[in-house]
Amino acid sequence: MKGSWFVTLGTYLKSNLGASALEVSNIFSTQSLGAVIAPFFIGFIADRYFNAERVMGILHLIGAGLLLMMYRADSAAGIYPYVLLYFIGYMSTLALTSSVAFRNLTDPQKQYPSIRIFGTIGWVIAGFAISYLFHWDTKEAVAAGTLQKTFLLGAACSAVLGLFCFMLPATPPLKKNQSSFHWQDALGLQALKLLRQKSFLIFFLTAIVICIPISFYYQHTNPFLIATGLQNATAKMALGQLSEALCLLLIPLLFARLGYKKMILLGIGAWALRYLLFAYGNGQELSFMLILGIVLHGICYDFMFVVGQIYTNNIAGEQYRSSAQGLVTVAMYGVGMLIGFWIAGFVAEALKGYEGSPYWRYLWLTPTAMATLCLLLFAGLFKEQQPGVSKDV
Repeated sequence: MKGSWFVTLGTYLKSNLGASALEVSNIFSTQSLGAVIAPFFIGFIADRYFNAERVMGILHLIGAGLLLMMYRADSAAGIYPYVLLYFIGYMSTLALTSSVAFRNLTDPQKQYPSIRIFGTIGWVIAGFAISYLFHWDTKEAVAAGTLQKTFLLGAACSAVLGLFCFMLPATPPLKKNQSSFHWQDALGLQALKLLRQKSFLIFFLTAIVICIPISFYYQHTNPFLIATGLQNATAKMALGQLSEALCLLLIPLLFARLGYKKMILLGIGAWALRYLLFAYGNGQELSFMLILGIVLHGICYDFMFVVGQIYTNNIAGEQYRSSAQGLVTVAMYGVGMLIGFWIAGFVAEALKGYEGSPYWRYLWLTPTAMATLCLLLFAGLFKEQQPGVSKDV
């Protein structure tokens, strides 16, 4: 669903709505704002009054309507409120999806990965449909405004998913009899005590900082690939999701050999290498560099985000586990990426005097430098420790 319109959003905003770099940043930052607002909605409403599957169904049906409004919007300012409202609802459904799955599966640890893989398959199907079935991302099609139709595709998927949610197993609220709501719990602030542990503090700050260069990828990759002449760019970006699925399978095998620190370092290093490949590759004779940069997505995402979640789960202990995951999620997707989207916009705005290859080279070298600095700091400062809360927490 998200893969049917979000991947090409940056291209559509720039090419068809004439959005400036800062307007594009403003619209992409709605995803981060949604990540911050969603815990309040989940904690105050969904966890207390309604079945999770019903709330999911309603939110996805509302999302379908918002995507139709995005389709009709004719300016960056006009599309902004619909994207913001969409992501407040969408980010809420992510937590609800996990709740429905884990509460209804008999063996979540074994069964959930085989279900989660369908999300990756859906993203890949959307990318291949846009490039190979509809041909919406060719230079000629982009110029003609056909990317506008991606919102119709997203709306149709959202409507079907919304109706399907009502057929999911009943998942009543767990906190129905609790009358009070604490916003500190919604944001995971109870886990702030864990920051007294130096290693967790270093990981926490690294998670925020690495999300700044990561934002460049989501905001600029599709416009870059199309501008540089890579054919079927949206489908080729979907190769990153296939790589992500493969790397998920490798994580358990690598833990025993590498541990948390080395795996996270590989994830951060992959981001720096990816941007370096983008900076010096092109859509013609050096297109293999762009493809390699895309395929690195599995290492980039899984070794940083998924391994980071496992590390957080392990180090927090039973008492702070849920709060710590919430805190890290808000820090990365809310704070880190919000800052990152804006920096990506300011950098693009500052480089607008350049054209063609120099513009893209300087733009991609910026997050390369950021990720490299993050890599060096994490390598020098982070030390692995045993799980559980330290004595000074």
